[in-house]
Amino acid sequence: MTSPLANPVLFHLGPLGITAPVVVTWAIMLALSLGAVLLTRRLALLPSRTQALLELLVEAVDAQIRDTMRTEPTPYRAFIGTLFVFIFTANWSTLVPGIEPPTAHLETDAALALLVFLAVIVFGIRAGGVRGYLASFATPSAFMIPLNFAESLTRTFSLLVRLFGNVMSGVFVVGIVLSLAGLLVPIPLMALDLLTGAVQAYIFAVLAMVFIAQAVGETKPDNDRSDA
Repeated sequence: MTSPLANPVLFHLGPLGITAPVVVTWAIMLALSLGAVLLTRRLALLPSRTQALLELLVEAVDAQIRDTMRTEPTPYRAFIGTLFVFIFTANWSTLVPGIEPPTAHLETDAALALLVFLAVIVFGIRAGGVRGYLASFATPSAFMIPLNFAESLTRTFSLLVRLFGNVMSGVFVVGIVLSLAGLLVPIPLMALDLLTGAVQAYIFAVLAMVFIAQAVGETKPDNDRSDA
């Protein structure tokens, strides 16, 4: 098994080298986009089993946003829900023979962490404007600006490291045991790896909610905070 830090280039798009994790990520994005279109094109008041399952997923995401962020979930549902579904699917793509989950590679996790970092900024600005968001770094005093800014960077880095470390380690352990013990022995480890993948998708989404809620709460005007 190759190192997750060394990804051979499969082909080039102009000057850009395209690696296997990028191709798998594109395939997952395409599959999820087509699935969303196909599964939602015939929604009805009397839901089918598939529609009921989708509604249950949306309700679960909404409930988690309410419990974690203490706010109306509508503005955050699309981002948080998409983040969770993509990471969950990416982690479980290991079920496809010959496929390593793209989340076991550093560049994918860095891109996901960057998305959360940018989402915190966007939602923070939406809540309090550019001035209010920048002023939040001076809480509780202007002397905290460097520390608050460093915190926003380090917690983003922690997202990257947590997801990369857990998913990559699971892939390596299963691969090593498979090479040493044969085909059937690693099955319990594979089941544990799938469980870890689901848990990591959940944790990543919850941490994204916490970071966004913190940014939104700090940039809201005082009267809005009291109403919340």
